[in-house]
Amino acid sequence: MGALKKHWLFPAMVATVALALSLGSQGAWVREYHVITVGIFLAFFATGLALDMSHLKLRDLQLKAALAAVVSSLALVPLLAWALAYWFLPLELTIGVCIIATAPVSIVSGTVMTAIARGNIPLSVFICLLGNIVGIFTIPFSLQLLVGVAADIELPVFDMLLSLLATVLLPMALGVLTRPLLRSLLARHGAAFSVFQQCIVLLIMFNAFSGAGGRLVAAGGVLPAVLLLIVVLHSLILALNCGLSRLMRLDRASTSAFTIHTSQKTLTVSYVVWAGNFGAQYPLALIPGIVYHLTQMIMDTFVAERFRRRSPPLE
Repeated sequence: MGALKKHWLFPAMVATVALALSLGSQGAWVREYHVITVGIFLAFFATGLALDMSHLKLRDLQLKAALAAVVSSLALVPLLAWALAYWFLPLELTIGVCIIATAPVSIVSGTVMTAIARGNIPLSVFICLLGNIVGIFTIPFSLQLLVGVAADIELPVFDMLLSLLATVLLPMALGVLTRPLLRSLLARHGAAFSVFQQCIVLLIMFNAFSGAGGRLVAAGGVLPAVLLLIVVLHSLILALNCGLSRLMRLDRASTSAFTIHTSQKTLTVSYVVWAGNFGAQYPLALIPGIVYHLTQMIMDTFVAERFRRRSPPLE
């Protein structure tokens, strides 16, 4: 029972997908009644509340490492992901790989994994903050560049940018500003905020799979290739970021923070981009993002434990 309570998200994801496929088009209510839109706004507000800025002391900021993380996550990783997907996947799924690859680093899970690894929490928070602010501005242009090579698609770049600012950056900023007023509430119910954010991920999955049964059956033969490509991609990204951290001669704690957090991507931002620009024409393009989310949760848990075993014991 304890293991189920700790790892409840994985069976919940399986149940969510099964429910969405069984309901078919009846599951469209999450879009029609804007449940998921409101949920995502609240999720990013909760994310802002969870960002503990007290970790960011000016003397401790490793600007070189944080800037390298931004370059890796928002430039090198998208190019690597596009190169793999372009040669091995059909257009719809290649677009999906590009969407998740251009997304900024994850917010909560990256810091949690860094803590498990006994990594440098201030560096992890700084990578998260800088990566998400810069990522909101780079996503539209990066996607236009990558998708434009794969197909003759013109994206509403500035409309996408405004949507990301309103849906992601605004509620997160409100959460950060509100955090001092809700400090006691966060101390008592911090775990509930984390559960709420995971429930939004479940809603995203429910929305993605609702009414997609026929298309999944038609694309069934290529789905194992998606899983294999994402596993290979995430492994290469982890190796890339670990190598970059060693080139910068980061200490062990900073190496674990850089390697783990810079390799993670946020599914929620990917959903916002997909739903607003690709969902109608390419409904399966969110599948690579969901697979990447699951892959990073599983693989990075083992990576974090490996860093933890190699770190000196806490005094």
